[in-house]
Amino acid sequence: MSAILRLKELALSDTGFVFDPASGATFTVNPTGLCALNAMKEGLSREEVAARLRERFDLRGGDPARDVGEFVELLRQHGLLSAEPEGAQ
Repeated sequence: MSAILRLKELALSDTGFVFDPASGATFTVNPTGLCALNAMKEGLSREEVAARLRERFDLRGGDPARDVGEFVELLRQHGLLSAEPEGAQ
């Protein structure tokens, strides 16, 4: 299953509660994580996700591109993304 299709299955609440119907796992994300997940579910690239985070949050001193990369790696570790080549998402 592609990474985008896998993400589209996730149920997200406005409060950051996330449910994975494939595994039954639940977890929570902070507002920036929720924004990133929603953007990824829309099929945006990592660069576009980082740009959205810059638009919506005060990220002074932060590196949204690096943060998105780290978030993607966490999603992979939790089985929510497949290990597809860069640019496949």
